[in-house]
Amino acid sequence: MTSLTAFAPTPLDQVFIGKLTPLPPEGQMSGIFKEAVQVPVTVSASGLAGDQQGDLRHHGGPDKAVHHYPAEHYGTLRAKWPAIEGLAIPGVLGENISTRGLTEIDICIGDTLRAGTAVLQVSQPRQPCWKINHRLDIARAAAFVFEQGITGWYYRVLEPGAIGPGDTLELLERPSPWLTLAHYWRSVTTHRPDPAVLVAIAAAPGLAADKAARHAERARWLRENG
Repeated sequence: MTSLTAFAPTPLDQVFIGKLTPLPPEGQMSGIFKEAVQVPVTVSASGLAGDQQGDLRHHGGPDKAVHHYPAEHYGTLRAKWPAIEGLAIPGVLGENISTRGLTEIDICIGDTLRAGTAVLQVSQPRQPCWKINHRLDIARAAAFVFEQGITGWYYRVLEPGAIGPGDTLELLERPSPWLTLAHYWRSVTTHRPDPAVLVAIAAAPGLAADKAARHAERARWLRENG
């Protein structure tokens, strides 16, 4: 475990929730449309009160209860596609938490943090999907997010509580200081990763169980197939 001064307490700039809404152009029901809350909202193992997800196979659930997306990444998206200047702002990609000063190079798998009165644990990065393309009306937006590793991340809820804008995000525990989300992403998305690295990642405390099993199985396959 590393020092708990790994990053300074960070304000929650905005907190978002959303109801199911048709996503153009095909009209699939999605929870990607969020609105900022002005007062604290309760958060439990299933996520923030009043927040909904349209595809429960890929979104929501205990290991994806709360989605955090760094506000800085919107600048990267606007620089790539200036035409979305007015659209690419915090909340647009369906996140629940927006901050500045924390990105994937600062956060590790398994980090336990206090947010407001709740305790959260980093479980996995977000996997970019086609809904990002539709939300931004950019055909390769999800691919760009993937390639750049600007995915944001998910938390599970260890202790229910309430979170709201202006609350503080504070690191409580860091069991795997070597496994930043940036390192994780590079390791698991490379064409032929080192099996030993995958095994170590699979054993990291706090990693979502399905991801751990997938990386362990991939390591086994790579070893068996040279």
